[in-house]
This record gives sequence, structure tokens and C-alpha cells, in this order.
Amino acid sequence: MLLTGSALVSSLPAMAAAGELAEDTVAAPGQLHEITVTAQRRVENSQDVPLAIKSVDADALAQTGYTDFTDIQYMVPGVQYDPTQGAAFQIRGVGSRSFDFSNAKSVSVVVDGVVMDGQRANGLIGITDMERIDVLMGPQGTLFGKNATSGVISVTTRKPELGVTSLSASGSYGEHDERILNATLNVPLGRDVALRVSGFDQAQDGFGRNVTLDRTIGSTHEYGGRARLLVDAGPDLEFIARADFARHWDSSVRTPAGNQPENVAQMLAELGVFPDGRSADTADGSFGEITTREYGGSLEVNLGLGEHQLKSITAYRETAYDNSTPVNLLPLDQYAYVPFNLGELDTNKFSQEFQLASPTGGFVEYVVGAFYNKLNAQQTQLQWATLGAPVYDASGAPIAPLLYAITGAAGVADANTSLFDSTNETAAAFGQVTFNFTDRFNLALGGRYTHDWNSQSLDFIWLDPEPITGYNPTFAGTSPAPVYPDGKVTGGNFSYRIAPTFHLSDDVMLYATYSTGYKPAGIAFVGNDYSPYRKETVKAWEAGIKSEWWDRRLRVNLDVFLSNFKDFQTTILTTIPDGQGGELQATTIGNAGALRTKGVEGVIALVPVPGLTLNGSFTYTDGEFTDYVYNETTDYTDTALTNSPKFSSMVSADYEHTFASGLGARAHVDYAWRSEYWTVTGQPDYSHVDGYGLVNARVTFTLPDSNIRFGAYARNLFDTYYSTGFQNYGAVGMLHYTSPSARRTLGGFISADF
Repeated sequence: MLLTGSALVSSLPAMAAAGELAEDTVAAPGQLHEITVTAQRRVENSQDVPLAIKSVDADALAQTGYTDFTDIQYMVPGVQYDPTQGAAFQIRGVGSRSFDFSNAKSVSVVVDGVVMDGQRANGLIGITDMERIDVLMGPQGTLFGKNATSGVISVTTRKPELGVTSLSASGSYGEHDERILNATLNVPLGRDVALRVSGFDQAQDGFGRNVTLDRTIGSTHEYGGRARLLVDAGPDLEFIARADFARHWDSSVRTPAGNQPENVAQMLAELGVFPDGRSADTADGSFGEITTREYGGSLEVNLGLGEHQLKSITAYRETAYDNSTPVNLLPLDQYAYVPFNLGELDTNKFSQEFQLASPTGGFVEYVVGAFYNKLNAQQTQLQWATLGAPVYDASGAPIAPLLYAITGAAGVADANTSLFDSTNETAAAFGQVTFNFTDRFNLALGGRYTHDWNSQSLDFIWLDPEPITGYNPTFAGTSPAPVYPDGKVTGGNFSYRIAPTFHLSDDVMLYATYSTGYKPAGIAFVGNDYSPYRKETVKAWEAGIKSEWWDRRLRVNLDVFLSNFKDFQTTILTTIPDGQGGELQATTIGNAGALRTKGVEGVIALVPVPGLTLNGSFTYTDGEFTDYVYNETTDYTDTALTNSPKFSSMVSADYEHTFASGLGARAHVDYAWRSEYWTVTGQPDYSHVDGYGLVNARVTFTLPDSNIRFGAYARNLFDTYYSTGFQNYGAVGMLHYTSPSARRTLGGFISADF
């Protein structure tokens, strides 16, 4: 399994699982696999790419027992995922997390060449039939469709196989009613056409309890499918059509974690709820849940033009995100704060990318391309509050004739709900040329010009409250209507990359890179106030060594990096009026003057004896704001980046053996650790998360002369608890988010290939 610095996986050819990398070269007994990647839009050995790449294949994912795409953060040191504030990945400590619709993601998730940029969507639901995940560290854009200032997470699913009929299926069951089903069918449709279809269904019960509603908190359920059609239209022409659908549901909503008002804490205690950093219980009279649906399709065309290769990727996607996230903590006849908090977000996007690659092996090699992407988003959001007063009496009759419409506007009639409408449009031309001066030394120069058009509007509409509340209250808007209800920002940027590479030998390479990156400006509305923010830029340096030793039984990669960001687009807490003369806390996005992140990354993989593979990796990241004065009384300069542990690491061991009877056995264990971090800008004490480590283990048996495998797994073996985020939610005190992975799960599995 590869974890840091560059790509590598374990050397276990005798028991390779169905999901093993199709592009691994066959390793000799006792050697490490060679991993090929397409980070530079060509198929290359990862050890020859002058870039910090961290790759994980499908087999490595299966061995850890993780079930969610976002769990990649525990397999790749230097990657974090924050489920709060709009949900987004971070790389090397950097990533924007925002509810604003015109804010581009710092880390792009790319699946089969398509940028997954829908707001509130992490880019992938379910990890079935996956070939590999490549994490490209640092600014990307000269070879990838959409500019990304922190990095790219590139996911490759398995292609259909011509002339092959196969079926792979697996199922597992574990504690907390965890159940996972996966199946993939590959069928030929003639000599030159093949279809590959995969599906999954997975669910798990939560570990918190809503004592008022007698329901479990933190449960999840996901299902979906993916189809790929391959048409080989000749020696120089190939078509791949892809379509997918997935649905995610969870009740992993925020629950009280302490610092509640005295009266609220007393009522919670009387109901058996005692908030602290380890409790996921609540007594909220409303049930919170989130549903996400993602679906779309793409057409990839690969055309040979003599010795050149032309690739076209056309895609259309839609996402739907529905949230019901009330904040009351108590039965609605005792206390309510924001009893009605509902949102519906719908996005659609179209993208087109072209790439033209020259032949390799000459003095000059190049890749050029063009990219267009248009993302539309529309959200209706209602937040109706009582700010402490109960909504109903004990009999269920309404006793709150007035609701404060946080999503309304003071002085605007028939307005209790916000309607956001945004369009993010980008067009770019990019390319990279490599000069091979000698067999040992080359220089790569890349460039990209991008132009963006981002717009957003805020309107106020009326939604009939009776189907939601059960009665017809009066509404009072808490903030005035915006002076500017809509806006548009446009701008362009040229970013570039310089990367010299020198091979000391066939197995040892030194490289250095200097690159720049860019995120476009945008429009935000904070408490109905029109609040545009500036573009973000970055200058990044990286230098490293990639090496293999001992007849490819040992791999050691190291790199150092430094990135300086200007006008970094960051999320902070601010205050807005509550309609009673007080204030509510809200999140907003704005620009920090500057931040710096620097560090060291490393990986080591070793096959000391045939059948045994050891892996270790680490990341040290020192990230802080170097210039961030929010206002006259608040200075965040010299504070740490949010959700950015200084140290993170992972070690793993795999051992396999085939007995004389033909029975195969494989054992896997891994340990992932990250140091302390803070989830809120400024490092307030309440947002502190202690360092923690997670241990996973798996034992697999393969029947003699059979493709049937079975075994047992343990995820989070030592039952380590952790919170994934904290919020200081005004008068109701501190709230936190928890993860289903924050407890031990034991289970068994069976899989078969036909």
C-alpha cells in the first residue's frame, strides 16, 4: 500500500484480490510492484514522475476495512476531510471549507477525468470496482482540467475488459448492524465491445441516541451503481461511455458537547443526556438527517493521430443535497432554538476537456489541452427560530405565534426563505513541454491560462409554513435585505510550473519543482450582506528524492515542500442579528492576507522476505497564517490552520502464505496516527481535538483451487473515540460532529470471482 511521497503497493502477487491495480507490472517474487500513474497525462512509472504522488489501490482500501471515500484521509498522511462548513478535503493543511456557492474547492476530486465540483458533495459515494486513487500534492492545473491550489485527488475506476465474462461479488456483516454488498459484472457484447456494471449497498447503525424520539443518531446508508461501455472502434479509436448514480443518507448531525446554558444542561440531565466530548446523545424534539444524490455520465474518446494521441472527455452531472439540521437539543415543548432548519440544494454541470499528447522518447515531449466547465447551483434554505422558547405545549398545540426568519429579510413582506442562485464558469488552456537533454536530465515547463466568470444572487421567497410546522406562525426577519442582491466577478490568471529532474541511476531520481496556482474571486452573502472576496494565489516549492534499492525490495521516497498563499480564501465565524437585539454566530468566507505551509513527507516500503511487506509513511506539516487581521480586535496572525495536524503517519504490514493443502492465508494490520489540531480559526480551546491513532486488522483465507475468499476484519480495533468537528453555536453552547469510525467494528466477509 502506498501512503506518502510517491506510489507503491504491497508485493503480494499470489493472492491478489479482484480489485488489484490493472496497471501494476508483475513483480518477481519478493519484489515491490511497479506502479504506473497518469499524473502527467501519460502512463508512467510513479518513481519517474517529478511530483509527490500518494497512491492507494483497491486491495489496500479493502485491507483497511474502510468503506467511505473520505476515509482516504486515514490512509494518506497529509490529507484531511472536514465534514463541517460545507465539507471539503485539505492537502498539506490547506483547503477552503465554505457554505458559499461561488467558492471553488482548494482540492479537486477528479473521477475518470471528470472534475466533481458540485457544492456539498465530496465527489464520490461508494468505492466499489475502483482501480486506484492518486493524490497529487501541491498546486495543480498545468495538466489537470480545473485549477487546484492545494492538490488533486484523482480516482480511476476499472475499465471493461474485451472478450471476458466475469462476475465478482462480496458481502460482509459486522457489529452495529454493518452490512456491505458489492457486485461487478463484465460481459462482452461482441468482439470489440464490453460492458462493465457494478453496484453496492452499505449501511451501519449509529452510536448516539435521541432519547426524546428513541432513534439512533449517526447511522448511514448508501447505495448506487456504475456502468461503463467500452467500444474498440479500430487500432486508433476507442470510446468509453460512463454513467453512475449514488445516494447517501446519514443522521450524523451535531449533538451537544458541553458549555450549554444552565437551564438547558439541567433539562438534558433530567432526560439522561450528559454532554461532553465523547457523547453523541441528544434530546432534540426534531430528527436531523442529510440526503445526497449524485448522478451523471461522460463520454471519453481516445483517437490516435499518427504518433500523437487525442483525448476528449465530455461530461454532464447533477447533485441534490437535502438537509434537515435542527438545533434544539431538547423536546420542543420544553425548549427550542432553531427548530426548523431545512435546505434543498440542486446543482448541474457541463464540462469539456481536450488533451493532445506527443510521442515519447524524443528530445521534446509535450501535452496540451483545453478545458471548459460550467456549474450552476440553486438552494432554498429556511431557518426559523424561537431562540429559546418552546414551539408546542405538552399536548402538541403550537404556542410560538412568532418565528424569527433568519433566512428572511426585515421589512420584506412574504419572505421567510432564502433563495440562492449561482453560476461558476471557467475556461482554460494548459500544457506542459519536457526537454530531455540527456538520458539522465530533463526539464519540464508547464503553463495554464484560466478565465473565470462567477456570479451569485440572493432572493427571498415565501414557503407555506403549515406543512413544515403544523400551523401558520407570523415571521420576523432578523437581517435587512442586501443593498446589492446579486453580483458577478470575472478575472484571469496565468499559472506555471518548472520541474528539473536528474537520475543519479536507473533507480534513484532527484527532482525539484516551482509552481504557482490560483482560485477565482467570488461572491458571498453574510447575514444578507453582499460580501465579495478576492482571488487566491499560491507560490510553491518542492524538492525530493525517489529511490529503489536491494533489487527493488526497498523503496524510499522523501520530499520537502513550502507553499506561500496570498489572499487565502478562508472560513471564519462571524455574528449576525438574531432579531431580539442579540446576535447569532454564522460562518462566512473572506480573505486572509497570507499563510504559509511547509513540511517534510516520506515513505518507505520493504519486502524483507518473500510474502512479507512492510510500509511506513509520514507527513510533517507546519501551517500558519502569517498575515490575518480579521478586524480591529481580532488578529489571527501566527495561529495554526484549521484541521491541520502537524504530524500524521501510517504503518502497515501484510503477510501471506500458501499451505501445502493449497489453502491460502493473508494477514494485514495498519496503524494511522495524527497529532492534535483545531477545527476553528484562531485555535479556540473548545475546538481542540487531541491526537489519536486507529488500528485496523484483517485476516483472509482463500480456498484451494478456488476464487472464494473469506475472513474477519477489525476496524478501529482498540475502540478509539474522536470528534470530527466542533461548533460554538451561540446560546445553545458547544456542539460537535462524530464519525461511525470512532468506535470498534468487528465483522466477517466472503467474496468470490467467477
